[in-house]
Amino acid sequence: MELVTKPLMYWVFISIIVFAAQLCNGFYLPGSYMHTYVNGDVIYAKVNSLTSIETELPFSYYSLPYCKPLGGIKKSAENLGELLMGDQIDNSPYRFRMNVNESIYICTTTPLNEHEVKLLKQRTQDLYQVNMILDNLPVMRFAVQNGVKIQWTGFPVGYTPPGSSDDYIINHLKFTILVHEYEGSNTEIIGTGEEGLGVISESDKSKASGYQIVGFQVSPCSVKYDPEVMTSLHMYDNINSVSCPSELDKDLTRYEELDKEAQAQMNEELSGWKLVVGDVFREPSCSKLLCIMVGDGVQILGMGGVTIVFAALGFMSPASRGMLLTGMIVLYLILGIAAGYVSVRLWSTIKGTSEGWRSVSWSAACFFPGIAFIILTVLNFILWGSNSTGAIPISLYFELFFLWFCISVPLTMIGGFMGTRAEAIEYPVRTNQIPREIPARKYPSWLLVLGAGTLPFGTLFIELFFILSSIWLGRFYYVFGFLLVVLLLLIIVCAEVSVVLTYMHLCVEDWQWWWKAFFASGSVSLYVFLYSINYLVFDLQSLSGPVSATLYLGYSLLMAVAIMLATGTIGFLMSFYFVHYLFSSVKID
Repeated sequence: MELVTKPLMYWVFISIIVFAAQLCNGFYLPGSYMHTYVNGDVIYAKVNSLTSIETELPFSYYSLPYCKPLGGIKKSAENLGELLMGDQIDNSPYRFRMNVNESIYICTTTPLNEHEVKLLKQRTQDLYQVNMILDNLPVMRFAVQNGVKIQWTGFPVGYTPPGSSDDYIINHLKFTILVHEYEGSNTEIIGTGEEGLGVISESDKSKASGYQIVGFQVSPCSVKYDPEVMTSLHMYDNINSVSCPSELDKDLTRYEELDKEAQAQMNEELSGWKLVVGDVFREPSCSKLLCIMVGDGVQILGMGGVTIVFAALGFMSPASRGMLLTGMIVLYLILGIAAGYVSVRLWSTIKGTSEGWRSVSWSAACFFPGIAFIILTVLNFILWGSNSTGAIPISLYFELFFLWFCISVPLTMIGGFMGTRAEAIEYPVRTNQIPREIPARKYPSWLLVLGAGTLPFGTLFIELFFILSSIWLGRFYYVFGFLLVVLLLLIIVCAEVSVVLTYMHLCVEDWQWWWKAFFASGSVSLYVFLYSINYLVFDLQSLSGPVSATLYLGYSLLMAVAIMLATGTIGFLMSFYFVHYLFSSVKID
């Protein structure tokens, strides 16, 4: 007995295959994304938004008085993920020629006015970084921080020496471009040299039929750098798993062996869960909301799982800007079928009829997207007020509305219709007309529910640090294979915790297990949000200002809601299967 049946999984699988076939050219496959150049080919660098780990408010590169291209500023085509991430990619006057020695005159800037001076000083003090791109590779620099040599993306707008109030603006750059000889065995290095003149290797140039750019580095004159890259250790602690009490198997064996007369004589000695046989499948409070949240949880869980698998296989990479977020959005839209199906199927199971399935499907299509829309709209007004490029433009709002109401909602309605056609799930026992009184407890049950979330959080919090660092500190996250293992462990622990807690409540004659099973594993989101606050206070000390803190907390809240729906759905579905199996395995009068 499963809420997600084989027909649904078949359609979801077909949809994913169609999606992959249509968009396979958009994915980043390692080793197949680089371009090949010949001698003399012109290569232009592009510039991205200015970013800062202190304010988290991106600004346009040309909001500062930098040199502009002779042909004017032209924006590059951006995908949906790049727009949502606040990227604004423009052309630049920085030009390179493959294997050609030349000095390039960029421009002569006009004298800075008072406003431009204040703006440059403010961006320098806020630790803003200039981000450049060459052949889809971000510019990298080496720096020393707290005695540790590390590698950063971009270079600072300016530099303030320790103990000084003077600000030095970076106005001279030394680029190093690493190129690979396409049909040779050597690696050619092209650099600007100490005096700004181009220098290339003279070895075996005649044998080369093409070159591929494999690295793009910069050394700002005001910042010393070291080419050694810090080797980071990625460690993980063992977790303590939980298992169902062995008493359950003993109970099942004993009930099967005892005849009816023996059961009648031993009613007082039997476990409490058999006493709630007439109430265990009684309709829970706010049953419609439960169905909607479970459906949305299936959609989010499927989106996250498929995205991590694709990323672990190399089809989605952080090196391809915005592709990871774009792929997640497309997967979320497609999996609206699963959300509608599960919501309506659970609704039909609880109510005994599919009447009202349209309302359930519509609500499932609008519940989580509605929460995300409210949070993002509030944050967007804050970004608009700060004139940040991270603000979502009005045109993109209309595009998102189109995707929501023209793709996600219809697919969810189709999934709901499929749920009405699916075979009904029959309860193994009948429900009494009068509900059984629940015995008084020495402690409130919600304390046990909240405490249960600590176990799933124990499997997640180590990796959570690296994920938050990649989001807020501008570091690349590539360990998707390890993240896939963490996801599998999280699913297992959430299922076990919810099943154990459900069994404990049934043993004390508490038949209101539905919502408790959901929040037993879903409460991990509370600890994720609290950990995000802890990360803000102790690990993200560079973040300054109420605007930046509000943005951080807003995005963290959205992440916590998504985790609650996904993990809560895991626990609920496993508990539902467990309760159904438990009471269908025992002969009951």
